[in-house]
Amino acid sequence: MRYDCVIVGAGLAGATSARLLAEVGFSVIVVEAKRHIAGQCYDYKDDSGITIHKYGPHIFHTRKKEVWDFVNRFSDFSDYQHRVQSYSEGQYYKFPINRDTVNSVFGVNLKSKEVSLFLKQQVENSTFDSSLKSFRDVVVSQVGERLYKMFFESYTRKQWSCDPSDLSGTLAGRIPIRFNTDDRYFNDPYQGMPVRGYTTMVTNMLDHEKIHLMLGCDYFSIKDQINFSKVLIYTGLLDRFFDYKYGQLQYRSVDIRLKTLEMQSYLPVAVVNYPNDYDWTRITEFKKLTGEESPRKTTICYEYPKEKGDPFYTVPTEENLQKRMQYMSEVEKLEKSSNYLFIGRLAEYQYYNMDLVIEVAMNKIKEWLSK
Repeated sequence: MRYDCVIVGAGLAGATSARLLAEVGFSVIVVEAKRHIAGQCYDYKDDSGITIHKYGPHIFHTRKKEVWDFVNRFSDFSDYQHRVQSYSEGQYYKFPINRDTVNSVFGVNLKSKEVSLFLKQQVENSTFDSSLKSFRDVVVSQVGERLYKMFFESYTRKQWSCDPSDLSGTLAGRIPIRFNTDDRYFNDPYQGMPVRGYTTMVTNMLDHEKIHLMLGCDYFSIKDQINFSKVLIYTGLLDRFFDYKYGQLQYRSVDIRLKTLEMQSYLPVAVVNYPNDYDWTRITEFKKLTGEESPRKTTICYEYPKEKGDPFYTVPTEENLQKRMQYMSEVEKLEKSSNYLFIGRLAEYQYYNMDLVIEVAMNKIKEWLSK
């Protein structure tokens, strides 16, 4: 088999790349090891008619109109604004931390303009390394030890199975803090959920006469049978591509356990974090994400972090980041040839939100086409 372009992986990185290349006339084959498309944003309907995110909740949000316009070519989006609460010390708190959270935890009645100074005082009374290299130090430097211990410390240990002081401070960049009462998890101007689900959206992205799809097929077992004349785009595991020459990179997986309840509603919001109690990290009530109607029934999922399984999260310890540097130096050499591109969470060993996966794919394909 010979194509202009071979793409390994049918998630958002692979599907975006395939569509952009097909639209300018290249023949493309997309090889996917799983028996479904859409990667970890794959969804389906359960017996109650509720859309289930097989790998946990995915909410689309972006600051880039170009990205928003791109995904809206393949799906209509609902006007969903994501909200999360955190269950700690026997009650629900708004999360991310905002003015209401601070007032509830400390029993004060601060105005928005007073929150910043109050948190600064909390930080001044806390102990942390000013180099801010670790996750713990970055979070404590922003909110102080009381809020860190209440919402972050145990949650992080559960999620990554290591001490927060051993994780890179870059991980804390995902944590928003608000000084007002805005309780939306994201404040990006473009937010929503695909009306018919992510699987349908990705199906539409791959629906092009120039795109051929192979599901349930491990690329490495057939790579000698597939030739490309232009470019190979790899979205799979970074270390596997190079046959683990610098050692295996570490990932955390999640055991998703579903439960359908005979009730109209279970959680106060779509997602609740459980930082300190129980073995799970969070519970999601799916129909609160999608706005679907399912009288007298609701489906929830519990997330239990685990060591082995599908790779969900990179583990940004110093050892893993050193290995990543070695692998990415190999990537740089290959990409200079213009015959290879590495795109996405797995291929770059880097956490990306969905919009950033698409944005990186769009930018890399655009740059490659311009050469």
